[in-house]
Amino acid sequence: MTHKSIELPKFVIVFMNSFKIISITHKSAPLELIGKLHLDENHQADYLGGLKIKMELKELMFLSTCNRVEFIVNTDVEITSKFLSELFQSVNSRLTVQDLTSLIEKSFIYEGDEALTHLFEVSASLDSLVVGEREIITQVRKAYEFCNLLGLTGDTIRLAIKQTIETAKQVYTDTDIAKNPVSIVSLAYRQLRSLGIKNNARIVFIGAGETNANMAKYLKKHQYANFTVFNRTLTNAEKLAKDLNGKAYPLTNIEDFKDGFDVLITCTSAQEAIITDEIYNTLLANDSSKKVIIDLAIPADIHPKVIELYDVCYIDIESLKKQAAENLLKREGEVESCRKIIADKVEEFKQLFQERKIELAFGEIPRQIKYIKETALNEVFAKEMNKLDAEGKEVLDKVLSYMEKKYNALAIKTAKKVFLQDEL
Repeated sequence: MTHKSIELPKFVIVFMNSFKIISITHKSAPLELIGKLHLDENHQADYLGGLKIKMELKELMFLSTCNRVEFIVNTDVEITSKFLSELFQSVNSRLTVQDLTSLIEKSFIYEGDEALTHLFEVSASLDSLVVGEREIITQVRKAYEFCNLLGLTGDTIRLAIKQTIETAKQVYTDTDIAKNPVSIVSLAYRQLRSLGIKNNARIVFIGAGETNANMAKYLKKHQYANFTVFNRTLTNAEKLAKDLNGKAYPLTNIEDFKDGFDVLITCTSAQEAIITDEIYNTLLANDSSKKVIIDLAIPADIHPKVIELYDVCYIDIESLKKQAAENLLKREGEVESCRKIIADKVEEFKQLFQERKIELAFGEIPRQIKYIKETALNEVFAKEMNKLDAEGKEVLDKVLSYMEKKYNALAIKTAKKVFLQDEL
């Protein structure tokens, strides 16, 4: 268990003492271990309410993705190894002693400024497995909305998440952190689009695994619609073809395919090339036009003779990996710019949060002033009020209401000015 803490300014001491994050991520723990704390939404609804009460948490937000689990909490309770042990066992009662020990050792505890900075960096994807991937901001927002729906969050986490989303949006807008794609599939799709392939192009998939399925999502999203899928296991081919409203065939039938193609996308686990020059010639169906081949397999599915003998635009995994690495370096070069934005937003949040605390503290003042005004009119000066005519009473009521409104605004404004200047 590693604690992160810094020296805290006085004017945010209340907030900094209670805002904490317990984080287990791909940076410190294997994904299999992180997965032992995963809760789907049904289980979150069943367990998190009781967890909040048991662990004496004022507020709780639970974030779980494929490579991280984060507990964002508002609590005065000290986060100790004992606390973590109870927390993790409450989430998963089947944890072994070894699991529990490993989770505690690999947990990072962020408090105060560093908790807020960590949350901002997570949402801006600086802490992600792939820097610059935007998916995390949506995951954070949905996690908050769900926990809020369960009644687990309050004013502190609400304000923190609002600033978190604003910070992430500014990072993505004002820097190039997400400008250059780094996933193989997104790069392959971008190259395909750059070739001007029309939406009615005949697209043949060889392999129906995750990589090709992800590529298919891009194509379907951008209105491509003419698909054929070959796979060793026909049921898997049929599943992907159904999603694409296309045709499915077993890989053994590929030499009988006579419909031709414009784009061939292949990714299988074969240990040697499965598209030889003979098979490729059959697939052409006497079409001599230039074709696009995207080979995402390791080792390659396309035999070198195909590239040598035929007119093709060949996009292979090695060139894509090289481009991905170059793009990742460019993204990492933007990290310092992102951190500058985040540091500024942390300072901005502390000011906003303190003003909010003052507003809440002074929330009772308007009710008290209204009570004083009504007491004065109806009790203390009741006899004098009875001597006034209707017009006089109306004017007096307007004067007092005007003073009441102005005083309320002035009291909060003055409190903010005096308190914040005094602390700063």
